[in-house]
Amino acid sequence: MDQNTEPRYVISVAARMLGIETYTLRYYERIGVVEPQRSQGNIRLYSERDIDLLRRIKTLVGDMGINLAGVEVILRLAQRISKLQNEVKELQAEVKRLRR
Repeated sequence: MDQNTEPRYVISVAARMLGIETYTLRYYERIGVVEPQRSQGNIRLYSERDIDLLRRIKTLVGDMGINLAGVEVILRLAQRISKLQNEVKELQAEVKRLRR
């Protein structure tokens, strides 16, 4: 597990870092926008990656006025684009290897 995905922040700390309420984080989890890991005691733990995602969500909702349905679409498209970019890099490396 790398540092970005290591669960380290409890919900109250994550909420304070983001400047939002804990119930907002619970709601985001309930609708499936974010999935924090859980401790053995079932405590939500957020990683740096989760915090970055939540900052992006906060910007989309708060600053840009996008509703959560739109946010979900944007996040799915961003994931798809990232995956396709990785596939293109792999294919380019394969082409380069085959040309040698």
